[in-house]
Amino acid sequence: MTNEKLIELYQLLFERFGPQHWWPGETQFEIITGAILTQNTNWGNVEKAIANLKAADLLTPEKLYHLDISRLAELIRPAGYYNIKAKRLKNFLDWLFENYDGQLASLESLGTDQLREELLAVKGVGPETADSILLYAFNREIFVVDAYTARIAIRHTLIEPEADYHQLQDMFQSNLSADVEMFNEYHALLVRVGKEFCKPKAKCNDCPLEILPHTLEIECF
Repeated sequence: MTNEKLIELYQLLFERFGPQHWWPGETQFEIITGAILTQNTNWGNVEKAIANLKAADLLTPEKLYHLDISRLAELIRPAGYYNIKAKRLKNFLDWLFENYDGQLASLESLGTDQLREELLAVKGVGPETADSILLYAFNREIFVVDAYTARIAIRHTLIEPEADYHQLQDMFQSNLSADVEMFNEYHALLVRVGKEFCKPKAKCNDCPLEILPHTLEIECF
């Protein structure tokens, strides 16, 4: 039953919004950088930070690895929390160079579970960031969940309010066929409807999911 509900939800969103063309990025490293920078900010701010790195011709693992952290922080200032995020980028790069000679290509041979485990061991990389890197940069069959996903799933009674990240992710992965393109599109569509309709204070009128069973009695974030 959950499988049917998730497919119906996806179809309703896709019919309304169409393809979202995520994740924006010209290179694998740009996508990884964006995944780290987008924590606690909107994508528009991340684009400005990435534009700064491109303008300075620094958006490669080797160049950022050797860049002074204070200079990196200044360049990514538009992304917010720039000192923290500069450190997180450096943590990722330290791991990449210490273990894989700075070569992203060396990560391709790692199994998804191993790569995820190693990414999560990098300080500042949490489940959502790690899974975004896996899905969008390495095309791994892993479903990314976030606050929008949780809010929508809870309001449409697909999962209990106390469910954690792993349980929410497992609900999608165990009920949908493993498909990188669909996982990519589904996440993007959930973000879209979450931003436009399923806000902390729900805007149900004209929401593409309004026809599905839902409740607003549950306090959402």
